[in-house]
Amino acid sequence: MKQLLILGAGTGGTMMANHLVRKLDQRNWQISIVDEFATHYYQPGFLFIPFGIYQPDQVMRPKTDFLPKGVNFIQQPIEEIKASSNQVVLRDGTILNYDILIIATGVKIAPEMVAGLTDSGWHEQVFDFYTWEGATALAKKLQDWQGGKLVVHLAELPIKCPVAPLEFAFLADWYFHKRRMRDQVELTLVTPLSGAFTKPRSTAVLNHLLADKNIHIVTDFYTERVDGTARKIYSYAGQEVGYDLLVTIPTNAGDPVIARSGLGDELNYVPTDKYTLQSKNFENVFVLGDATDLPASKAGSVAHFQAELLTENLLNFINGKPLEPTFDGHANCFIESGFGKAFLIDFNYEVEPVEGRFPLPIIGPMALLKETRLNHWGKLAFKFIYWNLLLRGIPIPMITARMSKLGKKIK
Repeated sequence: MKQLLILGAGTGGTMMANHLVRKLDQRNWQISIVDEFATHYYQPGFLFIPFGIYQPDQVMRPKTDFLPKGVNFIQQPIEEIKASSNQVVLRDGTILNYDILIIATGVKIAPEMVAGLTDSGWHEQVFDFYTWEGATALAKKLQDWQGGKLVVHLAELPIKCPVAPLEFAFLADWYFHKRRMRDQVELTLVTPLSGAFTKPRSTAVLNHLLADKNIHIVTDFYTERVDGTARKIYSYAGQEVGYDLLVTIPTNAGDPVIARSGLGDELNYVPTDKYTLQSKNFENVFVLGDATDLPASKAGSVAHFQAELLTENLLNFINGKPLEPTFDGHANCFIESGFGKAFLIDFNYEVEPVEGRFPLPIIGPMALLKETRLNHWGKLAFKFIYWNLLLRGIPIPMITARMSKLGKKIK
């Protein structure tokens, strides 16, 4: 029996398992998925925990709840991928042979890669919200915080969910207004970007919103180090920004197993064909989600679209057919802006976020690149969609894996 092995039972790996169990003949193929952790986290929900919108237990469920029958779940740490010999070595010494390998090991924050970040005040005056532990610790801190300089700090790119730092700043503005202490908080966003986002048209809109909300922005800030004792962050250009409370998005990096296996770049991202999702170095290895080095957003929607298209390309590969260059970098995401409103953006490799309607032209009902209450409710509804449709590989009605240009004001 042939072996198809998936590394990582997060968003991308779980969706692939669900797609493939319905597509492959299980008399000929055994599908196995390896992950050392038992709990699946709804990571977009981490953003809401510090502000009390979600409670910590609302964003976690057992991974086995979403893995289909017929898939062999191996809960073990991965020691090494030996791609040249089609083997994966587990921490306990077990060797798994494969005919096809799918790498979906994701991305993790790496605070140790930012000089001084964890030396003093980590989870006391310095917090992340990209982990369950960081988000819950920050929630406790904000409950009693009496104000001062709150800095939202983006160390470097790429990061998963690129809009999350903005969302945190917008929600912090709302949160402190709700607590009637906004005038006691100086909010600053520090970013290596030249504006609020990576794309010009959306950057103009979001920069304007930052100004309206009296959120300062420090751009082109390339972090050299953090001094937790002095409570300052320093750039290579000699800039410094002081803080009383630092909410940081540290360097993001691929799983350390990628480095141990010699398969990645300097940040442990796997070189991947941007259209077919095939490894650039091994023809029977495919990569999706945050583990890739693609110039696409590291967001759950991207893994969702990739999983649909990769399933078809895997069938092509198995049947000896040419791979189709079908993935276009499609991403869409809500940007929570506070006070019960949000934006929605939809874009790909070639088309930046623009105004329009989504998912249907003219009637929408969602508005693109505009702040609406319906977009906010869409953001909250996505948790239900994630648990009940997306993870299980069930298509979301009217939303296609390849980006549609219909309804978009593309100039």
